[in-house]
Amino acid sequence: MSIPHPDPQPAPPADPFRPDHRDSPDRPDDAELRESLDRVRQEVSRAVVGQQPAVTGLLIGLLCHGHVLLEGVPGVAKTLLVRALSAALSLETHRVQFTPDLMPGDVTGSLVYDTRSGEFEFRRGPVFTNLLLADEINRTPPKTQAALLEAMAERQVSVDGVSRVLPDPFMVAATQNPVEYEGTYPLPEAQLDRFLLKVTMELPGREDEVEILRRHAEGFDASDLAGAGIRAVAGAGTVRAARRAVARVQSGPGVIGYVTDLARATRVSPSFQLGVSPRGSTALLHAATAWAWLNGRDFTTPDDVQAMTLPCLRHRVSLRPEAELDGVSADQVLSGLLATVPVPR
Repeated sequence: MSIPHPDPQPAPPADPFRPDHRDSPDRPDDAELRESLDRVRQEVSRAVVGQQPAVTGLLIGLLCHGHVLLEGVPGVAKTLLVRALSAALSLETHRVQFTPDLMPGDVTGSLVYDTRSGEFEFRRGPVFTNLLLADEINRTPPKTQAALLEAMAERQVSVDGVSRVLPDPFMVAATQNPVEYEGTYPLPEAQLDRFLLKVTMELPGREDEVEILRRHAEGFDASDLAGAGIRAVAGAGTVRAARRAVARVQSGPGVIGYVTDLARATRVSPSFQLGVSPRGSTALLHAATAWAWLNGRDFTTPDDVQAMTLPCLRHRVSLRPEAELDGVSADQVLSGLLATVPVPR
């Protein structure tokens, strides 16, 4: 199950977030903000065919102050998708190619001796950006993977006892190949739990693949996003305003109880040896809230919770060995829980 695409919104009369007005102090209404994000999707589609669920996942990550893990086989446009989204949102972006010899300081920054002043000065790493593309994050050892923990959880980096705040907005969009591939290091549970969503990117269908080939036959160059026609149609101001709008969405006692029951069901499931923690249930509620807002509502429903359950929880649970031997996946077990946990009216 993947993240569905939200219902389209009617076009607003004007766009206060065109590139030369991204940080306007005026607060647009929610419909205008949703339209701005719809234009971001349209711009991304100039470079990436299909993969709308992954685009939605990245937008929800931004709206919820969260981080997103994209998993898929090589060649399904994971990296291109993040780069295209960054260009459409006009966010500062740094890319880190995770390799077996990458050191923690290569990500967060380190102290460097300045021969002119005779003192050590902090040289910022690529993590000091709005959108950090952590490419193939599971190809680097756990020590370097863990270097991102503080940045993802606290949005700051501490070096030599000094804490340095990261820009706002800040999101880690990490890509990884399936763990069955050679040369991968499975992410530890503590790091996986820091990701709001884990989105699986599937191979394209026939029509989408034909469209991909047609574009390449006409000269499309994945390294030249400007040549693909991607324009900056929103910015950091759009993200911050949309976050404030999402914060106004209400979740009633029934929805909160439903999220709680789903999380508790994972802890007693005979197929899981590790269930969802309270951080996971909190993430599910936040993601459902953002999904409800994207669909034009100021309240959440059980349907919103169900739409977000798999991408929010699939990486927070651990299967028992006997379940893995039977070929059962985490998605299958979670889908079974969705069918059995009572839905509030």
